[in-house]
Amino acid sequence: MLSAAASPPRMVTLVLLSALSVLSLNMFLPSLSNIAEAFQADYALVNLSIAGYAGTTAVLQLIMGPLSDRFGRRPVLLAGLVIFILASLGCLLATSIWVFLIFRMLQGAIICGWVLSNAVVRDMVPAREAASLMGYLAMAWAVAPMLGPTFGGVLDGLFGWRASFLAFVGFGVAILGLCWVDLGETNKKPAATFVKQFQSYPELLRSRRFWGYALCMAFSTGAFYAFLGGVPLVAKTVLALSPATLGIYMGTISVGYMLGSFLSGRFAARYPLTTMMISGRIVACAGLTVGLVLFLAGFVNVISLFGATVFVGLGNGLTMPSGAAGAMSVRPALAGSASGLSGALMVGGGAVLSSITGAILTEENGAYALLGMMLFSSLMALLAALYVRRIDQH
Repeated sequence: MLSAAASPPRMVTLVLLSALSVLSLNMFLPSLSNIAEAFQADYALVNLSIAGYAGTTAVLQLIMGPLSDRFGRRPVLLAGLVIFILASLGCLLATSIWVFLIFRMLQGAIICGWVLSNAVVRDMVPAREAASLMGYLAMAWAVAPMLGPTFGGVLDGLFGWRASFLAFVGFGVAILGLCWVDLGETNKKPAATFVKQFQSYPELLRSRRFWGYALCMAFSTGAFYAFLGGVPLVAKTVLALSPATLGIYMGTISVGYMLGSFLSGRFAARYPLTTMMISGRIVACAGLTVGLVLFLAGFVNVISLFGATVFVGLGNGLTMPSGAAGAMSVRPALAGSASGLSGALMVGGGAVLSSITGAILTEENGAYALLGMMLFSSLMALLAALYVRRIDQH
């Protein structure tokens, strides 16, 4: 029998664990239209597999963060992986849209991989070094969403949409085994009781700096969720792309994210956290503005759309590692709770923006509404980053 790990994990374990949490979000997206046809359901209802999933992960992060501060990172991570495996099996075997959506929501347990990997890094190193490590970590994570839609589109074309969920089962089992043997506990000072933990929780909630970091990450991620919620419809009705081709183009936003994360890894340890965050927001807003202007000028093509969204990925790669490190450094003893709360705001805001995007998009306004929502979200993130800078200057 494989012995349980007793030492901190290697970076490759955190990379793969986090990658699975990202992969579960977008690998099956090229199949959304086929899932709607298979269950004879409206596209808006099937779109709940994104928005509802995001809402579920928002709630789970509020629970998982404090649980990991109290009981440790390792047991919460292992439990989340087991639930994810069972939920993926449920999606695979679903015979109705409602059964599918229920198990899809339960798949959200894998969000522990992203939330607690960040907390594990912050357990081991100081804030700026954590931001740098998270940058390199995020660069590796970007490979999963970059390849995920392409892989999912190919699986759909060869074997049907259920093949993606069979793959999730296999991935989950493999990562569970890896975490069992390599991910030892890093929370060396867990809270004695939940009462003691939650007595210090208001200190985090009253911090203006924490809310600035968290809202910047929430709106930055909101632009990405708006993209996920709207681009399948735009690709099909405006650009006439097949699921497999859409999967390839959807990976471009992750190319930008990988480059931005690499730059974070190189420079985050040298510059203030807010400098990295503001730089990322300016890049994202500039790219989306250019894309929207091109569409309004009549240049309606894949380059105008996906070229603009590459800059969203680049900006998010510059912003997110520093934002996460900053949020967890406000109250280091509550790193897990801070990661969970900021993560909940991220995906909760993403769920709202994804739902709004899906509701307002039509065949007539699709591309304009999509880029407009992404630009709005990126501008709000810029304002939040500037707010943190202002607090730091006083």
